[in-house]
Amino acid sequence: MDIARSPLARPFPALPPIAGVALRVARARYKAWDRCDLTFAELAEGTSVAGVFTKSACASSEVELGRANVTQGRARALVVNAGNSNAFTGYRGREAVEAIMAQVSEALACPREEVFVSSTGVIGVPLPKDKAQAGIAAALEAAPCGWEDATHAIGTTDTFPKGAGASAMVGETRVELAGIIKGSGMIAPDMATMLGYIFCDADVAPDFLQEALERANAATFSCITVDGDTSTSDTVMVFATGKAGNTRIEGWDSPGADAFAAALTEVCRNLAQLVVRDGEGAQKFITIRVSGAASDDSARRIGLAIANSPLVKTAIAGEDANWGRVVMAVGKAGEPADRDRLSIAFGGVWAARDGLPVADYDEAPVAAHLKGEEIEIAVDLGLGDGRATVWTCDLTHGYIAINADYRS
Repeated sequence: MDIARSPLARPFPALPPIAGVALRVARARYKAWDRCDLTFAELAEGTSVAGVFTKSACASSEVELGRANVTQGRARALVVNAGNSNAFTGYRGREAVEAIMAQVSEALACPREEVFVSSTGVIGVPLPKDKAQAGIAAALEAAPCGWEDATHAIGTTDTFPKGAGASAMVGETRVELAGIIKGSGMIAPDMATMLGYIFCDADVAPDFLQEALERANAATFSCITVDGDTSTSDTVMVFATGKAGNTRIEGWDSPGADAFAAALTEVCRNLAQLVVRDGEGAQKFITIRVSGAASDDSARRIGLAIANSPLVKTAIAGEDANWGRVVMAVGKAGEPADRDRLSIAFGGVWAARDGLPVADYDEAPVAAHLKGEEIEIAVDLGLGDGRATVWTCDLTHGYIAINADYRS
């Protein structure tokens, strides 16, 4: 299936090499395509790891094992398979993951629990162990590759490779972060989003790394949606190799902890927004800012109700400033709201204030705004100090075309 590059695509950035990380790709041939579909990352001994995983009740074995093993806080390798999610595959799926872990742990002479595996693609088809093992064997012999090649190899319906980087000063030491992600559809995470991996050379204690990732996730990956559907395989992980030589970050009182956490959040936010920009069939990138809610959590839930509304998303696709659909979405969110205090704006122009249409409302500048690729919707509840920002995309015929043919 040929998919046109998203008009909202961004160029792949120049990401720095991360000391203690060696990337390789190989052809496991999980599908009938002429491309690499297995990514292997070898990590330095002592690398700290943190992760957030889907809350789906039908999570894959990769997620179940990853969720259990990440609590030990150490990683030596990451394997990502593209083209087969290995979800809803019972004992055969788990056996495939355990075989991958065993093969890599033997090759690197490390505990199996330090090998993390992710898979993405079609649900309900067991991952072929023979292809996976042959792919890993090829990856172990392959020459190291760059970030963009690794990102291409983890994609499925993605139309462009997605990466983001940042740096921070930890005491007197500069640390670097580089992240890659895949995701285009089945995007409505309840924890993270699709498959995302961030690598850094900082020396960070696993417990702090986990807390920093969870905070970053709450403001970034958990604030995006494409279609309201949460994947069985969603995973975001951070690996800290410790090779920068900084004084170890043990907690929030450690020198540079805030700077490191801010850089991690920056990478997460940029990756999350890139996923939305590659939303299946997307033509417009939509930012929804909710203020005046009863709480921040309430604001986020209202924002996601707006972002997940097919009626709102199709109105934006049609460049129709139908603020009544936003009213509908706020009302159905199940959160505190008062019709007579509600205000709605498009592109900075208020269409409704305090529950009434603005008397001198001029739709011309709003119509011009909606013709662009970057759309902003503001909603003020008039109830409290709660606020949140949510990102989504429009809903077009392209989404239907991609998903109607997904298994072919």
